[in-house]
Amino acid sequence: MARYTGPRARVNRRLGGVIFENDGAVRAFDRKPNPPGMAPRPRKQSTYGEAMREKQKIKYYYGLGERQLRQLFHRAKRMDGNTGENMLLLCERRFDSVVRLSGLTKTRAQARQGVGHGHFLLNGKKHDVPSTKIAVGDVIHVKRRKNVSELYRNCQEMFSGEVASWLSVDSAQQEIVVTRLPMVEEITLPVDVGMVVELLSR
Repeated sequence: MARYTGPRARVNRRLGGVIFENDGAVRAFDRKPNPPGMAPRPRKQSTYGEAMREKQKIKYYYGLGERQLRQLFHRAKRMDGNTGENMLLLCERRFDSVVRLSGLTKTRAQARQGVGHGHFLLNGKKHDVPSTKIAVGDVIHVKRRKNVSELYRNCQEMFSGEVASWLSVDSAQQEIVVTRLPMVEEITLPVDVGMVVELLSR
């Protein structure tokens, strides 16, 4: 997906959630939905419109293009179990998503950029493909360069959330170990994936 450079706060308000995590977008999401002096106009969204909104949540949240999302959908269809849940679990296992869930970066966009710039090693080797699916036993660590290491150490110190329970993070070594695969209840994006599956199945 081409990097989205538009107004992130507007996307957050339109989709009704914190899709983009940068400070400005999060603060603006807390503002009142209507400008001063303007009465809200009731607008009922169609089922198709609701499904499109849910699909946009997934695309913006994980940084996916339409083709990437459809490829994940077709891969999830071939797997056992619920197609929608499988698709989201594949998204959670992306290289950049794992880096974000470890607390080494402040946003998913930063994680994706860091992976793309080769700041993270996968099993001891340079790997710069954000969409790579991480498996159990994989080890990720920050590249041993002073400026790179300091950048992510600052992010670690500012991190106030919880590290995903399926990851083991050694803060001192800046190392992530995937101890198991994520479960459905651990998916970080609240979305009605059933509507998305129905839309992509057309």
